[in-house]
Amino acid sequence: MEFENYTFENYADDNMSTTCDDDDPKFYTVSLAVFYGVIFLLGVVGNSLMITVLVRRRRRLRIAEIYLLHLALADLMLLFTFPFELVNCIKGWIFGVFFCVLNGVLKEMNLFSGSLLLACIGFDRYLAIVHAIPSMQSRRPRTVHLTCMSLWVLCLLLSLPNSVFLSVADTNASQLDCFYYFDVHSHNWVVANRILKNMCFFLSLVVMSYCYSTLAVTLSRSKKSQSKKGAIQLAVIVTIVFCVCWLPYNVTSLIRTLVETNYVIYESCASKSLLYQVYEMTQLLGVSHCCLNPVLYAFVGVQFRQELLKLLSQLGCSRICLPFVRTEGPSRPSVSEGMTSSTNLN
Repeated sequence: MEFENYTFENYADDNMSTTCDDDDPKFYTVSLAVFYGVIFLLGVVGNSLMITVLVRRRRRLRIAEIYLLHLALADLMLLFTFPFELVNCIKGWIFGVFFCVLNGVLKEMNLFSGSLLLACIGFDRYLAIVHAIPSMQSRRPRTVHLTCMSLWVLCLLLSLPNSVFLSVADTNASQLDCFYYFDVHSHNWVVANRILKNMCFFLSLVVMSYCYSTLAVTLSRSKKSQSKKGAIQLAVIVTIVFCVCWLPYNVTSLIRTLVETNYVIYESCASKSLLYQVYEMTQLLGVSHCCLNPVLYAFVGVQFRQELLKLLSQLGCSRICLPFVRTEGPSRPSVSEGMTSSTNLN
């Protein structure tokens, strides 16, 4: 029975199996373990603080902040799979079948939910400013919560089939690994799942690009220059960072799918090896996005920063934090405020 490594999806191309070594390179090295460790620490601290601040003012949350809360939860869900990957890099998979399945499902849920929630945030900003009056009835907290819950259910349904194919196998004499069973059905599902993730990403990218570009044009015609400047800058930063982190992975993933469906043929074993290496490295770049969202959406905002400093001072950091609380002024709009100060979002 053949298997496919979950972290580094290793498919043997039938056309190359007689001439190429199927043991493709794996990046289970100390440097990879360090990467997972650093991203885990930064992401957990940032997203946990973000969630804490938002929950503390849950009765006064803006519409955009409800989406941010769900986005932070999605990022934490992915981050809590990193310790498994860190240990897996060093000692192989020692956690059993249940955590292999759970690890795989949580990863897939994050990949789906992250893109969809970012698209929802962009669409909400578009409605809030471009169609402020007509959208007032539909943009209510209850509706937003129902929308987010529907997205979670959809992402769970899209991710659950992974639990059927994931298992633990003895890949060599020294360690176990978390694998997909490599047969026709699992291969078809993994390829189909990758196509679904590509579609989800590119659809979200189109929605974000349209909404933010329309938003920039609308604000460029408004008279509130400070609001306009903050909103346009945020729109550009959000779109660029999202593309920089996830576009390389999705392009490489699309190429890999074309190769595995024989629409593109390997010219050499070196090309095959390079494709897998690029796929792995771009995947690492993509998951690093989960520790950037708190910075992009909240930490640059004055209001959030003030509340964060107050929270830290209550936790015993008063000597360090209170000077910033006293001196920090509302000279710049917050992330959500900069996008919405020209309209009433609630």
